[in-house]
Amino acid sequence: MKILIIGTTGAIGSRVKERLLATHEVISAGRNSGDIQVDITDAASIENMYKAAPGLDAVIVTAGSSGMESFQTLSEKGLLPAIRSKLLGQVNVVLIGQHYLNNAGSFTLTSGILADEPARDAAAGSLVSGAINSFTIAAATELKRDLRINTVSPGLAADSAGAIAHLFPGFNPVPMQKLVNAYLKSVGGVVNGQIIRVHE
Repeated sequence: MKILIIGTTGAIGSRVKERLLATHEVISAGRNSGDIQVDITDAASIENMYKAAPGLDAVIVTAGSSGMESFQTLSEKGLLPAIRSKLLGQVNVVLIGQHYLNNAGSFTLTSGILADEPARDAAAGSLVSGAINSFTIAAATELKRDLRINTVSPGLAADSAGAIAHLFPGFNPVPMQKLVNAYLKSVGGVVNGQIIRVHE
């Protein structure tokens, strides 16, 4: 398969890319790195990305950040960056990409454990991840040409747990192999409209 991964510099994206490279053609995309540069907050940039990588069988998104801010100080202004990037960015990757992917292609988005389990100063992450999950379930019912969509909901990735574990007390780090396998299931399997939770 010809697979595009948006966001390959982070803990999860880099591991997914490494695994898929063994058996597939992989194209990486990112704001400042990768084979193709893309700003997922800009619809025109997303469209240009697809034009630069025709004939895709699958798209994986592991990019986007929600930020950490106290609920007491959180505002619309504070929410907008996460909404534009991790939420609307991924939504636009699908809305635009549905016209470019090969028949029976697939989208795999990334949400997070915060949709199901709250953490202090992470209301923005809960809002965004929950919305991505809901979008996935709804979009799966309307995609044409046998296109599929799933979302992986990672817990605390083991490779990055050391730096941020203090923000998520009591959360169990998830082995990277389990996280990678969730993306492989979405891309290579038959599931559609699923939230693939890998929380421990």
